[in-house]
Amino acid sequence: MHNTFTAIDFETAHGKRWSICQVGLVRIENGIIKETINRLVCPPDNFYFYRNIEVHGITPERTRHAPNFSAVWKEILPYIHDQTVVAHNGAFDFSCLSQTLEYFGLEQPVYNKQCTYKIYKKKLATLCLEHRIPLNHHDALSDALACAELYKRHINQV
Repeated sequence: MHNTFTAIDFETAHGKRWSICQVGLVRIENGIIKETINRLVCPPDNFYFYRNIEVHGITPERTRHAPNFSAVWKEILPYIHDQTVVAHNGAFDFSCLSQTLEYFGLEQPVYNKQCTYKIYKKKLATLCLEHRIPLNHHDALSDALACAELYKRHINQV
């Protein structure tokens, strides 16, 4: 369905893309938000680079008791497998998903990848200013909500 898709965003704890520490997911069905998921994730060894903390504000203290990605994956898999999945700068987010699944020995899902950065060719923060979309940048759910809104606008113009 053209107006049905999942928007995702990941934040990472350090330079390795398998270090997901937050998942933001927005499910759009027939152009309407049907589900949002915002989960902190305990990355392997709960290890962070200071620079990543500066970007997103997530600390080891906040994720110490959070589930690991395997537990969160069970919750988000139905929104990804055999779906259209949209991310802003999908090269990063799709790589994070793939590398994290590989790290945990989980099967790679089949899905249709779409990237709002490739569509609009501008940074998320810039687009949100231009389109008056609320954004708390580098909060995974806020980024996913903004991406979902941008993709909805795109498919409604096509």
